[in-house]
Amino acid sequence: MRHRPVSNVELAPRMASAITTVVILCFFGVALTYAVKGGFGALKLTAFGVLMLMLLGLQFCHSFPARAPRWARHRRVTLAVQAALTFAPFTFFGAAWLGMPGFLCSSCLLVLRPALAWAAFALVVVATGAAQFLVGYGADQLPYNAVATVLTGVVVYGLSRLTGLIAEVQAARDELVRVTLAQERVRFARDLHDLLGFSLSTITLKCELAHRLVRVDPERAESEITEIVQAARQASSEVRSVASSYLRMSLDHELPAAASLLRAVGIHAAVRVAAGEVSPAVDAVLATVLREGVTNMLRHSKAQNCVIEAAAADGSVRLVIVNDGLRDGITDARSAHFAEVPGVAASGGNGLSSLAARATALGGRLDSGERPDGWFELSVVLPAQAAGKDGEGAVTASRNP
Repeated sequence: MRHRPVSNVELAPRMASAITTVVILCFFGVALTYAVKGGFGALKLTAFGVLMLMLLGLQFCHSFPARAPRWARHRRVTLAVQAALTFAPFTFFGAAWLGMPGFLCSSCLLVLRPALAWAAFALVVVATGAAQFLVGYGADQLPYNAVATVLTGVVVYGLSRLTGLIAEVQAARDELVRVTLAQERVRFARDLHDLLGFSLSTITLKCELAHRLVRVDPERAESEITEIVQAARQASSEVRSVASSYLRMSLDHELPAAASLLRAVGIHAAVRVAAGEVSPAVDAVLATVLREGVTNMLRHSKAQNCVIEAAAADGSVRLVIVNDGLRDGITDARSAHFAEVPGVAASGGNGLSSLAARATALGGRLDSGERPDGWFELSVVLPAQAAGKDGEGAVTASRNP
């Protein structure tokens, strides 16, 4: 079984943790050499090693809190224990223990709040200077011990923080990838809904119409079948476009198809469109609203008349689709046909919410509902030159079908 190679980005947190671990171990190794030079007996050297291992464990808890979450909740307690283990052994080990305060400095910076941390850092350095006099060192050794303590603390702190930041960046990157994939799934589902809802409605209605006309008007039935083939080919092409993220919908392109479909099912449509110059992103949303409006009209209403209007004013463009399908007592073959298809009346429930999200993303607004005169209205208002994922620039959406 072949394994996927690990990328440099994924390897970075491991490398950072490994480098920090090696540096900490090296500093402790240097401190251990002091005990070896001190000529301690076996018992005292063993006690020295045990205390060093305890400090090493506490240091790892502070440097890698994510690996010890149980101890991380009590970091101030472990810091106090480290402080005690840092200064109390001076009584037994003398100058050989001078390598330990530097780790306490780093832990203070890692555990405490910034203002308090640096004050504690300075206090540890001062206490280390006092301790060196107690163990027999003179003033000439003070600069060296102070610099060594500060250097150890700063290096271990810097590497520990860098390791944590790299882990956070990696986690943020993973979350970004997850969110991007989720958004892409939503985009794909939304585009398929917008495309196939209209196209399948067109194909279904025209097939039903051709079936009724095949005996009474063969020529018109043949014409409808030709349009069905064209609609199927267009739907196939658009599905491939969605899969390749190359979908470019246009109001100019959708108007003739919508008008042809409405005429085919016997709906009288008045089309008055003069949208002017709009950006590709706005043009795509206008085309999508037109598709969804016509699809919902055919599926959920008994309309006999509709009006499609688009006009530009004050840097905005407004598309309105109204129909009389809310009136009672209107029946036709179209509504009867959809009533026979299980689930059709309830489909498309996410269409308007999806359109509203698209309009909002471009700084616009989508409204729908019944007008005082009993007609149903779907309208969208968008900034004419709003830029979105569909690109920038301008296209013309002003011709009538």
